[in-house]
Amino acid sequence: MKVEVKKVDALKREMKFEISRERVSKAMEAVYTEIGKHAKVKGFRPGKVPRHILTASHGQLAKDETIKKIIPEAYHEALDLHKLDPIDMPEITEVNFKDGLLTFTATLDIRPQVEISKYKAIEVTRKKSEVTDEELQKTLEFFKKGRGGDENVTIDDAFAKGMGFPSLEEFKTALKRQLAFDKDRNNRMDVENQIVEYLLKNAKLVVPQSLVKRQLHHRLNEALRRLKAQGMGDEDLKKKEEELRQQLDPLVENEVKVYLILEEIGKLENISTADNNESLGGKVMEFLLKEAAWKDVEPASK
Repeated sequence: MKVEVKKVDALKREMKFEISRERVSKAMEAVYTEIGKHAKVKGFRPGKVPRHILTASHGQLAKDETIKKIIPEAYHEALDLHKLDPIDMPEITEVNFKDGLLTFTATLDIRPQVEISKYKAIEVTRKKSEVTDEELQKTLEFFKKGRGGDENVTIDDAFAKGMGFPSLEEFKTALKRQLAFDKDRNNRMDVENQIVEYLLKNAKLVVPQSLVKRQLHHRLNEALRRLKAQGMGDEDLKKKEEELRQQLDPLVENEVKVYLILEEIGKLENISTADNNESLGGKVMEFLLKEAAWKDVEPASK
């Protein structure tokens, strides 16, 4: 096997393969053996079909299967030989099977080097989750409007019973608990966003465009599918697609960047997901939250 590796840019590599006739012939023999076990040819029992007849009836299938067998084997051998660590599946092009020789090209992005020196004790500010009387009253007014209330409607025990609670006090208690839960969740997300902003600002890496392209394709299709489900027609979807692409492109690039940074921190800290179904990114974020330097912000006055 001959392999030429060309450096296209910082991450992209182009690998040109030439597989010898001997290896191709050996692989094809194995393929024909498998085909012969199951091939149905009139006048012959399975496993007893002569090779020249199999070649006439199943030649193209054998050729296709030989290509499918050799390409991944040769590709992975070359990765080990040249010590390349791909970040994604390769793009296979220029496949040519002629005169017993197989040639093809594999284009891939290698895993980038991620430099992130300081990721412990990241300074984060967390808002208090305490619910103020003003916030509680605003929410009660929201429920009042939702019930079709006007200026003459009083928020009292009768109103609370209409909402399914025994008294106004119990309604307020339940509402305050839910508001505190929502604030706590939003505050946690805010802290995570602060950590992400820090990592994006302080890490150095080249972003693999193959990952960006794949993630952008996924996010774009997801958004278009939602719009179609909401009733948007095909013509409007086509017009919307480019707008969505421009909106999503920078977001997706940052998503890929954060994924790679968290993955690198996971390696540095020996964090693994082998024991549960939690994502690596989720576990690394939990680690960063525990290691962060927290500062609380006092809530607004009641």
